[in-house]
Amino acid sequence: MNGDKNTQRELSPAGLPGRHARITAEKPGNARRVVARLWQYIRRQKSNVVVILFLSLVNISASVGGSYLLRPIINNYVMPHNISGLIRMVIALVLIYLTGSVAAIWQNRLMIIVSQRTVAQLRTDLFSKLQSLPLRFFDTNSHGDLMSRFSNDVDTISETLNTGVLQLLTSSLTLLGTFTLMIYISPLLTLVTLVITPLMLWIASRIIRKSKTYFVSQQQAIGSIDGYVQEMISGQKVVKVFDYQKHGAAMFETLNYDLRNKATNAQLYSGVMLPVIQNLNTINFALTAVVGGVLAVVQRLDIGGLAAFLQYSRQFGRPINEISSQYSILQQGLAGAERVFQVIDQLPESLDQPGAKALEEIKGHVRFTDVTFGYDPGQVVLSNISFEAKPGQKITFVGSTGAGKSTIMNLLPRFYDIQSGRITIDGIDLKDIRRQSLRESMAIVLQDTHLFTATVMENVRYGNQRASDDEVIDACKLAGAHSFIMRLSQGYQTLLEDDGRNLSQGQRQLLNIARAAVAKPVILILDEATSSIDTRSEQIIQRGMDHLMVGRTSFVIAHRLSTVRNADEILVLEHGAIIERGNHEALLRLKKRYYELHTTQFD
Repeated sequence: MNGDKNTQRELSPAGLPGRHARITAEKPGNARRVVARLWQYIRRQKSNVVVILFLSLVNISASVGGSYLLRPIINNYVMPHNISGLIRMVIALVLIYLTGSVAAIWQNRLMIIVSQRTVAQLRTDLFSKLQSLPLRFFDTNSHGDLMSRFSNDVDTISETLNTGVLQLLTSSLTLLGTFTLMIYISPLLTLVTLVITPLMLWIASRIIRKSKTYFVSQQQAIGSIDGYVQEMISGQKVVKVFDYQKHGAAMFETLNYDLRNKATNAQLYSGVMLPVIQNLNTINFALTAVVGGVLAVVQRLDIGGLAAFLQYSRQFGRPINEISSQYSILQQGLAGAERVFQVIDQLPESLDQPGAKALEEIKGHVRFTDVTFGYDPGQVVLSNISFEAKPGQKITFVGSTGAGKSTIMNLLPRFYDIQSGRITIDGIDLKDIRRQSLRESMAIVLQDTHLFTATVMENVRYGNQRASDDEVIDACKLAGAHSFIMRLSQGYQTLLEDDGRNLSQGQRQLLNIARAAVAKPVILILDEATSSIDTRSEQIIQRGMDHLMVGRTSFVIAHRLSTVRNADEILVLEHGAIIERGNHEALLRLKKRYYELHTTQFD
């Protein structure tokens, strides 16, 4: 399948072979839009959110109210030397702070619950979207990068919700409460405190604007490096056979260097904010203390009020400090959420058009009429393809790699839609058939095998979830897989892991063929189904495949021409066009392209 599409793929910015085009460009999106999207998930837990807000108010009230108690404590008990009253106020202060601490603990616990439920829903939506996306999406995006969005980006969102969001909420409420009481104690001192605040906000906004770009780039660089590592791990046999280790390490170094630079820039900009804001807060506190001292001397401010105001002055700067300290986490979380939403926002596979119907009592009469198709606009892969397969016929496609054979088979189950022409089954245009019904009528055995982490029985039953154990066993016998399955440690209950690494390539392909057999399809597609099987096994499988194809419309892509002799019609493709057609004997008599392929293979 891949051979026909490799020319359609692009290289990544690093120029790495086999990499796919990215989902979006490197430009960061709108932070407000991302926050609004995340809020749509959080608000689903309204009851917990309301309780968190209430506990936050209790916590902030305790913190802000406790600081205000310094005023009456100093004025009414410390200065008059009222020890008994002072003890009572200290006890009240301890109870207030204890209440705030208990509220903070439960607030944190509930926030963890909310964040984990939110992240779980995000994962569910992300996985559900992946199930609905067209095949083109997976052909044009790195699987490693998609995995990075599932793991790294979602984990970053989780960390942000656990700490950053709660910190932002608490800091905002603290700032509001502190500012209110500062005005109540002394409007003049409040104006003095606010002198440096615009400068603090201006510096923070400049740093945020600059560093956001680096945080988005950092997350994308992590996706690139994850994708490359996955490719190198899965392709270790090829790496070692062709002595690619040094070159692979150099490629990794390029990606790693890119990630290091982007991460360094992101962390440097976010790290600058905290010390700058802290120093400005110190200057602000000193200025407030000097002016407050003058006001106390001229008796326009009581000593207790000055002490409480200075406490609030520190609290006023603390929320900004806390936001600064959590800034890198917030930015990473927003960048991760943006990457997750990029996938969730992808257009799903097009819906069935109105009036599309399910296939009933299908016979398997397939017709291609002047079909033209290209994976990308302006690049034609198939040109004016026309052929007919009557019910029960076996049609075989041969030709050079990249001629368009697998592409034709991608069009029949509507993995891709054609640009022009018409494809019909039993006279019904594919676009007028429901996709689910269309694909349920077919079974495909691909060139590349894929087995799931499950038992042999479950892997074969993947082709038909309603199949009984006896039907699965019959399908395995038909495919020639029964004998080797019975030699496994637990027979059909043997657990297969890591894509069936404990089986040979030929055995894995036999299970894939059995999976197609248990589906009992009307239309059968074999894309190099025996390419990974040795000659002896091929003969066994071919007999089973002949039995399987009886009464079914079958399409076979084959490089081994020994498997196509009994085809009803052989179509020879070159450069996306059918250049010869006929049965084996007729094509040999022509002594053209098929004759050349046959002679080259058997000589």
